[in-house]
Amino acid sequence: MSEIITVGLDLAKNVFQVHGADGVGRAVLRKKLRRAQVLEFFSQLPPCVVAMEACGGAHFWGREIGKLGHDVRLIPPAYVKPFVKRQKNDAADAEAICEAAQRPTMRFVPVKSEETQAAAMVFRVREMLIRQRTQAINALRGHLTEFGQIVPQGAANAKRLVAIVEDPDSGLPAVAIAALKVLITTLSHLEAEIEMLDAEITRRAKANDVARRLMTVPGIGPLIATAIAVLAPPPETFHKARDFAAWLGLVPRQHSTGGKQRLGATTRMGERSLRRLLIIGANSVIIKRHVHAVAKPGTWLGRMLTRKPPMLVRVALANKMARIVWALMARGGVYQSPAAAA
Repeated sequence: MSEIITVGLDLAKNVFQVHGADGVGRAVLRKKLRRAQVLEFFSQLPPCVVAMEACGGAHFWGREIGKLGHDVRLIPPAYVKPFVKRQKNDAADAEAICEAAQRPTMRFVPVKSEETQAAAMVFRVREMLIRQRTQAINALRGHLTEFGQIVPQGAANAKRLVAIVEDPDSGLPAVAIAALKVLITTLSHLEAEIEMLDAEITRRAKANDVARRLMTVPGIGPLIATAIAVLAPPPETFHKARDFAAWLGLVPRQHSTGGKQRLGATTRMGERSLRRLLIIGANSVIIKRHVHAVAKPGTWLGRMLTRKPPMLVRVALANKMARIVWALMARGGVYQSPAAAA
């Protein structure tokens, strides 16, 4: 058998597929492995490049296989798909991963440490609780609508919904009140859990040097700063600030040909949570434009607000914030407004 240079590993819950190739890309190994056999197989294999599609479980396997002396490379699934030949199956996926890993211009995802993955769980859990809180509020408002009680949408009006249920003169049936109080109890529990996670995020922001420097940027608070410090790749992953903004999906999608530039909506690629948080932060700057120097009349943002649609301005500002974030992470220092810098 020729020497194995590159291995494509298709991950699964129980049955894994291995595809090995030599120095010229010729297939020299095709093998199925049970979960318990994976580490034993790679421990007997000479050091080589082991490629996998990037996912939550890939980081665990990347750490374990890397300990055996192999060069682990994680590839975004979207970059593997073009290399799949005809029918999709485990063997074809493993071969496509192996083929993609051999491309000299391929982009890879850094393997996350256990500490990084654990820190990111705070934001994942918080997002889930917020979705559940929204569901509880919507259910409460929807049920009250059946009895003619109309309350505007939004979490800020949740107290009005609770007040209607607890009002003895509301005219709601006793059976309905008992059921609605279950929703109120659930809502109160979710609010307490979210507040606890927010306090933990604020504590982490104060203890993290990168997060403290990012919080000097208008529109970036403890939540966004800590999320960027934890979820964003190292700044040296990107050559320039625009690459970081493109990774976040905050640049226009191109469909250009024949030298004609055709730009569409944002690509929405990269980390969805960070993109959403940056747009929310940009929106807070626009809402409170009277207290931010960057939004005063005559500034870039001030001119944009007078001639562009509001949502377009929010995304444009989020793009600019992403570039500033990359500059602060890559070069150090704190944010200085254009007026102060001048």
